[in-house]
Amino acid sequence: MAARSPISTEEAGLSLAMAVVASSPGPLLLMDGDLNIVAASASFARAFEVDTDSATGQQLSSLGAGEWAMPQLRSLLDATISGAAKIEAYEIDLRRAGRGTRRLVVHAEQLVYLDMENRRLVMAVSDVTDARADEKIRDDVLQQNLVLLQEVRHRVANSLQIIASVLLQNARKTQSEETRGHLHDAHHRVMSIAALERQLAGSGDGVVDLSAYFKNLCDSIAASMIGDSKRLSLRVAGQCGVVDARVSVSLGLIVTELVINALKHAFPEGRSGTIVVDCNFRHANWSLSVSDDGVGMPSDPALIRIGLGTSIVEALARQLEASVEIGPARPGTRVVIAHTPIALVESDAEGEAEDDDRMSAIGRPAG
Repeated sequence: MAARSPISTEEAGLSLAMAVVASSPGPLLLMDGDLNIVAASASFARAFEVDTDSATGQQLSSLGAGEWAMPQLRSLLDATISGAAKIEAYEIDLRRAGRGTRRLVVHAEQLVYLDMENRRLVMAVSDVTDARADEKIRDDVLQQNLVLLQEVRHRVANSLQIIASVLLQNARKTQSEETRGHLHDAHHRVMSIAALERQLAGSGDGVVDLSAYFKNLCDSIAASMIGDSKRLSLRVAGQCGVVDARVSVSLGLIVTELVINALKHAFPEGRSGTIVVDCNFRHANWSLSVSDDGVGMPSDPALIRIGLGTSIVEALARQLEASVEIGPARPGTRVVIAHTPIALVESDAEGEAEDDDRMSAIGRPAG
């Protein structure tokens, strides 16, 4: 029996590579330095309807009816085989006559082993056409839902304005000063909520820029409650942030209640002054304040009444896991809503970086 000639390490390595490629469950090609196909997996042959035996020795660009002859792909593969690059998740469209276009993701890398003179490259191909189609369907459904939500908010705002008009008409008809005051308060609240809904209807991406949001809200309140803009002014200051629409609703209601309260009590008997809505956002840590330069709070705590507006603000703050602090502004009154779950140390830059990783997404600085 003739002795079998010894197999070199290079031959053994190539044989092993070919066997691995041939048995791969995913579409896989092994090519030489000239991009001639050395081996093709059975899954590649099934997916792209090529014969593995006839494909061996062919150029990649010659496969099928030439659909793999893509200049950009060829350039990337040449760079990869030379060691100058590595293809990671490169997406291409495979177009074949009589068939739908397939979206493919290509990975390619030069093989480095003992046979350095003969360069080889392995290319893996994934068909993501169906996955991309599913993503598009989900995106389309999401967009439809957003449009529907905006339409609902718009209709709600219109309905609230009608309700506000009815309340105002009833306030004008009533003979009771107390009832008239309650109806006016209800009218202002309904109008403010209608303004909130209109602004939220315009935030199609699900987030709200608080700076523009508060400014529009305060303009709406001022238009309905401040008769003389030279006597009373309402403005927004500070570094506001960007928050989810859900959070912006609570913050908007808080601002509405505090501003209305200041307009009702801070400037009696025609007194002039200013109300300032100030916000400061630093990731998860934020504060929101409404201050006035009016008459201030009674010096006797027994004279301080907890009204409906204060109760609403405290309930909304609890939902946001924030605290409420009411105090003098010298002159006037200042109410601060603060959300401080993270203790930041200014001098510790590394600590801040760690905190940033753990911050919740309730708000972030507007960019």
